[in-house]
Amino acid sequence: MSQPITQATLHAKSFINGEWVEGEGELMERISPVTGQQLGTFRASSLEQVNRAIKSAKEAQKKWADVSLLDRIDLLKRAEEIGKKYGEEMARYITLEMGKTIREAREEVYELGISNFEHAAGEVQRFRGTTLPSTFERTNNKRIHVTHAPIGVVGVITPWNFPISLSNEIIPYALAVGNTVVFKPSESCPFSTQLLVQLFEEAGFPPGVINLVHGKGDVGNQLVEHPDVGAITFTGSTAVGKQIAKTAGLKRTLLELGGNGPQIVMEDANLEEAVEAAITGCFYNAGQVCTAAERILVHESVHDEFVELLVERTRKVQLGNPLEETTDMGPLSSQAVVDKTNYHLQDAVAKGAEIIYGGNHDGLYFEPTILVNVTQEMEIGKEETFGPVAPIIRFSTREEAVEIANDTQYGLTSSVFTSSLEDAWYMADRLQHGTVHINESTNYWDFLAPFGGMKNSGNGRILSTWVFQHLTEVKQITFDPTKTKRKK
Repeated sequence: MSQPITQATLHAKSFINGEWVEGEGELMERISPVTGQQLGTFRASSLEQVNRAIKSAKEAQKKWADVSLLDRIDLLKRAEEIGKKYGEEMARYITLEMGKTIREAREEVYELGISNFEHAAGEVQRFRGTTLPSTFERTNNKRIHVTHAPIGVVGVITPWNFPISLSNEIIPYALAVGNTVVFKPSESCPFSTQLLVQLFEEAGFPPGVINLVHGKGDVGNQLVEHPDVGAITFTGSTAVGKQIAKTAGLKRTLLELGGNGPQIVMEDANLEEAVEAAITGCFYNAGQVCTAAERILVHESVHDEFVELLVERTRKVQLGNPLEETTDMGPLSSQAVVDKTNYHLQDAVAKGAEIIYGGNHDGLYFEPTILVNVTQEMEIGKEETFGPVAPIIRFSTREEAVEIANDTQYGLTSSVFTSSLEDAWYMADRLQHGTVHINESTNYWDFLAPFGGMKNSGNGRILSTWVFQHLTEVKQITFDPTKTKRKK
């Protein structure tokens, strides 16, 4: 089904109308952040190939929408079973492509990725329309039926930090409600995402229902601009998300963008639990998570104790080869991420912050880092770092904590640690974030809950039946059976 993992042997192709085809664009290579060596190559799809993929999806959608719901569900379940068989291989691809530990990669594949086949199959059966009475006229003859129709072709553009789970939080759901898909993954992760598409192929999804194109921004832009693409889903940076929204015009968009998540530690918090949450929030996937704890706000009365405990716990974080089972944190995915992390640290130190742990890197392997005396005037206090840094901000009152937490263009996730129910509700009501966790890490989400952000963190919600709202069109159908022609 796929090639074994050996250096410089992998080669990804595009998948258009049920056939694997060589890209007609630029020859690209992927250098593994783990080894520093070439992992494999692929050719970008040409814009003409993107157009062919869209055409095949448009033609396939007409028949796919007529496939019975139970038959679609059977295909999703078959893809899940196949995914379990190839899960370990997929996890190793992820690790070698972008550097997360093999334990985190397995979690992404099995718990966050493949499981979406089952979730989509279940949730689509609970996604219902409604029937309304007529209130415009004084009659009981009319019935108004509100249903959800597939949009048509959905363009799915996904990032490198969770190549499988973030893709599969959209694709199975789009297919479940009768859409077809043209999928453009990050050029950093062509091999794991190719294996994902092979699951759909082996499961027996008809040709054209899912298509895979590779490339950079021009390929994604072609999806956004094409008139036959009815909806665009994108996970990535706020800057690119804004450009997509501008270009897409009246197209349906579902944008999951950046974050600058605060974790607030109140004076009555369980500090040991708050420290564990900060470890997960700051160092999971080496901090390369949109829901990361980008700022740790700590009440002045427990500041020193919290910092001491955090340093002690951070010393136990094992940085190293991500393919080894005991490694807690692997390399950053690229030099660009290293450079941004370094820039934020240097800016913070120049403005009065102090690095009390870590701060160094060997190539792409960046130490888990703790920074104190951070303020909102620093870049690290305002922008998304996307690296393994725990910036500590001191506060005095809960009002000040809320003000600092909301002082950002982002509004994705936030976290509050407190033993006070009253403070918990106060914070939950006032934090301007799509999700507020009480006594939980910012890096937490649940398949039944709506995930998405406020402000510049995007629009729309994914997971459960929430995502279907953005992948379908609401259709009203009015019936008046009393006006039919009666038989004599």
